[in-house]
Amino acid sequence: MTENTEDDDYQNSKKLMFFGRDLAQIPCFRSSFLYGIAGGVVTGFGTFLFTSRPKISAHAGVGIFCITTLGYWSQCRYNWSKTNFEYKKMKRGLQDYAMHEGTELGDELQKRASEV
Repeated sequence: MTENTEDDDYQNSKKLMFFGRDLAQIPCFRSSFLYGIAGGVVTGFGTFLFTSRPKISAHAGVGIFCITTLGYWSQCRYNWSKTNFEYKKMKRGLQDYAMHEGTELGDELQKRASEV
C-alpha cells in the first residue's frame, strides 16, 4: 500500500509546470525539444570545430535549435491534429452506427459500409 503512494508522489514531483500546464501532457513537446537540442548542440560544436569562432558557433547552434524545434513541432502537431480529427470522425460514425443498429437506417448504413 505504501509503495503506490511513493510511486504517485514520485510521478507528481516529476511534473514540469508552465503557466499552469504540465508540459509532459502537451503532444509533441518532448520529442520536438529533444530533436532541437540535439541539432543545436551538434551544429554548435561542428561550427566551432570548423571555424574556431565561439560567437558564430553559438549563433549557429541557437538558430538551428529554433529552426529544428519549430519545424518538428509544426510537422508533428499537424500530423497529430489530422489523426485526432480522424479518430473523432470514426468515433462519431461508430456512435451513429450503434444508435441506428437494427433500424432501416442501420441497414442502409451497413449496405453503404460494405460497398466501400
